[in-house]
Amino acid sequence: MTQADPRITLARADLAAASLEGLLAAARYASPDTRAVTAPVAPLHRAPDSASERMDELILGERFDALEPHGDFVWGQARRDGYVGYVRRESLALAGAAPTHWVRAIRTFAFIEPSIKSRAAGPFSLNALVRVEAEEGGFGHADSGMWFWMAHLAPIGVFERDPAGVAERFLGAPYLWGGRTSLGLDCSGLVQQALYACGRACPRDTDQQAELGRAIGRPDLARGDLVCWDGHIGMMLDGARLLHANAHHMAVTIEPVDEAISRIEPRAGPTKFRRL
Repeated sequence: MTQADPRITLARADLAAASLEGLLAAARYASPDTRAVTAPVAPLHRAPDSASERMDELILGERFDALEPHGDFVWGQARRDGYVGYVRRESLALAGAAPTHWVRAIRTFAFIEPSIKSRAAGPFSLNALVRVEAEEGGFGHADSGMWFWMAHLAPIGVFERDPAGVAERFLGAPYLWGGRTSLGLDCSGLVQQALYACGRACPRDTDQQAELGRAIGRPDLARGDLVCWDGHIGMMLDGARLLHANAHHMAVTIEPVDEAISRIEPRAGPTKFRRL
């Protein structure tokens, strides 16, 4: 049987996804139900307990393959980055038709009527997914029943072109382990959100992201390149400045890359440089 990364494999000794039968050993196999996230943010936990580690976050409209209910939680796998964990049931609904738009603003609100004076919900994050069914007065009516400002949305397939520019919009956002939004995110969450906004697939964790692209040398660093350590990652704004969400400053910050290397290498080992 194949050795698999448990972070991104929907399998335990007692239960696994039916698609893994014959590949991974389990006592039982079942087919997951595809759900859609209906909350602005849905933490993905290590255990069916809100006090357990937040390993990742799902955001509005993302799909989740739910395999097993567990009290107020469901165990399954995020479709977008493949992460496996527990999500609260109340944040999910059976998935409907595919989304038509994604949120291109760093964050936005939705309204119960096509009016800025009506009751608002949110905020909804960059890269949230919505299905727009009608438009009126600059607003788009989503299948959730809420109205989004269309200038804050972009059609699926129309993406940003500069990951570093997207990442820089998070400057000052607080650091949050497992987070993926401007209300709080970690180093790999920042890189992932920047690449998603540019239409690029991106795994969730730093060791996975450190395999993206190709290796380059320190003298070749340029805008959009990744700087990687064991357990940490950031993105270059130019040949000298690094943007990263970090627990040293507890925020998304910009600093000279050489200063970051001098501080981080003693505890995290050699620095790697990658070009996407």
